[in-house]
Amino acid sequence: MAVELPAEVQERGERLGRGVRYALKVLCGQLEDNPLLGSPTGEPSMYAARIDGETFEDCPELDVQYAYGPPMLAEGQVRILSVEAAQPAAVAPEREPVAAPDPRLEEMAARQVTAAWQRVETWLRDHAPVSFDSLQEGASSEEIDRAERELGVRVPGDLRALWHLHRGVQSSSGAAFLPDNAKLMTIAEAIELHQHWGQIYDFGDGLWDHRWIPVCTLGEHSWSNGLYLDAGTGEVWSWDEFANRRVEFESLTTLLEEMADALEAPSLAGPAKPGLVDGALVWGTP
Repeated sequence: MAVELPAEVQERGERLGRGVRYALKVLCGQLEDNPLLGSPTGEPSMYAARIDGETFEDCPELDVQYAYGPPMLAEGQVRILSVEAAQPAAVAPEREPVAAPDPRLEEMAARQVTAAWQRVETWLRDHAPVSFDSLQEGASSEEIDRAERELGVRVPGDLRALWHLHRGVQSSSGAAFLPDNAKLMTIAEAIELHQHWGQIYDFGDGLWDHRWIPVCTLGEHSWSNGLYLDAGTGEVWSWDEFANRRVEFESLTTLLEEMADALEAPSLAGPAKPGLVDGALVWGTP
């Protein structure tokens, strides 16, 4: 069994000490023999291992995160994801274990999101061509897998299905066509904003959690307000620059189904009704 050690991960590790290269080589050999050498982190496919710095010359104590097998990788594959200088246990923020998802429920959620989005997309194509033209192409499984590694959390089946359809929208007129005139973020924007809030709130103080994946921003250019998907519960929450949080939708499916219903039967919409401005979908007072 070959263990993948990406060049960029090795380069970052080698900045920590001259002996890190050899220490990682030894660890890769150990993982080839026993991929379950590390400890499960509580997230599917994710394991953590520690390298004793005293064992290797010019090498500090290291914390190594790696992935093994499904759902993140193919059966039998191992990939080193990160190498960092070890922190004292009291300093490292604790993360609650996340239960492994039920594949049947994941598949059902993916089908529901796909069906709801296709209703939305059909309406956009027929009535709001400017908004329809803002849609980007769908993302490949490999692109979403890379996003998972950068986010540090499994992308739930419903969001994965949405990204397979479209990786986001172009930053153009008519792109903010979701309810409340929100804009569907690109995968790259979601990663950047996730890391931005994680750096500000340090992922450990309760103000921003590593499982919260940004989905859309309220407005085309503002990152101060938006919606994120809680990968742990499946709920869609709103956030604002003052760290206010509240549940807006039971799931991503609920958000899209309610949007599709409002487009097809505007009388079902809330106070903000769907309308058109120069070929773009907007939401506001009738």
